Amino acid sequence: MRLSVSAVVLGFVLLVADIVDGCGDNHDHDHDHGHVHSKRLFPQTKLAKPSRPLEWGDLNIIHTTDTHGWLLGHQHTSFPEPNYSGDLGDFSSFVKHMKQLAIEKDVDLLLIDSGDLHDGTGLSDGFPVGGIDAHDVRIGVLGIQADFDAFVNPQSNQFLKQLPYDIMAIGNHELYDYVNTWDMYTNFAPALNGKYLSSNVNITVFDKHNKTIDVPVGSRFRKFTTRKGRKITSLGVLYDFTGNDKNTTVQKVEDMVKEQWFAEAIAEEPDVFVLVGHMPVSRDNWPTVFNAVRAVHAETPIIILGGHTHIRDCNQPDGRSMALESGRYMETIGWLSAQLGNPSDKKSKKNIAFSRRYLDQNRVTYEYHSKQSNATFDTPEGQEITKGLQKLAKKYDLSMLFGTAPRDYTISRDPYPSNGSSLTLFVNEAMPYALTLNNSRGNESNIMITNSGSQRFDIYAGSFDKNDQIAASPFTDAFVFIPSIELAVAEQVLPALNSAGADERRKRGLSGELSSREEEELWRRGYVDRRYMEWLDEMDRRHDGAVKRAAQNLTLGYVTSDSCPGIGDDILHAPLASFDIPDFIGSDTPSGPSITNSTLVDLVFVDFIEDQLLEILNQVDSKMNGQNAKNYTSADVKSYTNVLSNAVLGLYAQHAWK
Repeated sequence: MRLSVSAVVLGFVLLVADIVDGCGDNHDHDHDHGHVHSKRLFPQTKLAKPSRPLEWGDLNIIHTTDTHGWLLGHQHTSFPEPNYSGDLGDFSSFVKHMKQLAIEKDVDLLLIDSGDLHDGTGLSDGFPVGGIDAHDVRIGVLGIQADFDAFVNPQSNQFLKQLPYDIMAIGNHELYDYVNTWDMYTNFAPALNGKYLSSNVNITVFDKHNKTIDVPVGSRFRKFTTRKGRKITSLGVLYDFTGNDKNTTVQKVEDMVKEQWFAEAIAEEPDVFVLVGHMPVSRDNWPTVFNAVRAVHAETPIIILGGHTHIRDCNQPDGRSMALESGRYMETIGWLSAQLGNPSDKKSKKNIAFSRRYLDQNRVTYEYHSKQSNATFDTPEGQEITKGLQKLAKKYDLSMLFGTAPRDYTISRDPYPSNGSSLTLFVNEAMPYALTLNNSRGNESNIMITNSGSQRFDIYAGSFDKNDQIAASPFTDAFVFIPSIELAVAEQVLPALNSAGADERRKRGLSGELSSREEEELWRRGYVDRRYMEWLDEMDRRHDGAVKRAAQNLTLGYVTSDSCPGIGDDILHAPLASFDIPDFIGSDTPSGPSITNSTLVDLVFVDFIEDQLLEILNQVDSKMNGQNAKNYTSADVKSYTNVLSNAVLGLYAQHAWK
């Protein structure tokens, strides 16, 4: 979910820190919840133990990325959700135990994050009106809305700050709204004391002379020495993102490496470069950064820790480097180790022995690798984080029940259309109900269209609460419509939209390279769903889909194939089913005795796709009506309802899933 703050004027953000006590939510819910956000003494479902111990080197890294607010873990009981049932408190305990093991082994262990802390669950997005994403603080804009009762209380980012991260990099979701970036600049980055990096990302602020200046959100780079005396130089790079808000700036990666500060930052040779960033380790601009460093230091070890595409991935640019990407949504914890040898010996040119592992994020995994039992695992710090997250969840009323889902509904594990498809549910049942509720045009025949990317997470059988609503459908798109379009024209818009998208993907071919200007622009604005879906499709095809799953007595989960040697997954799973889904989805075409091709209907759609839809509508109308076709423009588009897309599922669940 994104908080739209177009009215924010640079420098007029007033952050008021009036500390209050209590959780702010006194509602007691006595109904049954399938996944009440509470501490688990034991995992709810029997989970497989890791297949083998981790390989330790003399430098080791625990890696997170794209956590997107999933700090209370995944609490539904349908697989693969139990694989990821740990919470941030569990993770904190795990890190502390692993730090102790590193001391006992006399090796280094770093904790690193590659960005995207915002947008994804109720903890990051369930804030009150007037609040800041992932930061429970209300704001006032001087001259506009300065009469807020302001307060600061536990916030999702506040809990992340309690972990001993050595490096955290900025993500694109920290930049969609200026107030979020301002919060990272004024609150989050200072608390990390130079460890929050934004090498190519600036924010515009006022200086002491009341003049605007561009400054890094965090630090451009960090140089530090590990416990074992290894000198490390780190960067925090964001891919070429263009969807950032006004008064924030993202410099292209190719331009960043030409900067004087960059040359000075890498001039001195460290024992290892640890390049961190919100940029995928495959098919993006990491080679630009890697080659710039290699041009100066041909043999220095380089470790790259990326993110953004939500997949598990690894490659080795050369024999003395490794690049790791560790999934999404607190599902995967990455592990990387390297045998670098004695820090004083920099003459070696031999290939470095690296290892990597993708850990399922749960207590069974954590206890196994940290050599703890359930009785000894929890640390005081971890328990306090869990309690704080629960308090925040209660304050935001995330367990508010809309209804009980009768089954699992998935985005791509069930074919579209089908009874198990969440896309079918959304566009054929939820939208027609929620959008026509108390709507003066509710009795008019219509065709409703939205983009499939509006649905971000599966819906699982059992309780469907406020947190599930936010996770499944977080975007605050408005619904608009064009009235009085002939049915024969309107019903051709959806297939034409999808045909245009499919043509572009065919042009792109097996290389996966972006070939169209439109698709490249979507990528640069931050839309990564297609890349993640392609990864799932490839995983399913590689393992013969349902045939392979039926032959194995394994739980569902990720089955990773990457470019690094050996098996990366910590636990063997059966692969998830994956069906192709269209870029756009639509409601059923109106039918009945009185419905003909000339029947006039409302064409309803989300404003996010307005430009694409108008272009396609005009093409279809011109093809069918020739010189009699109308040229539709934004002037023909009207508001359809006050219901935003993120409220549709909740309204439907209250009606259908009582």
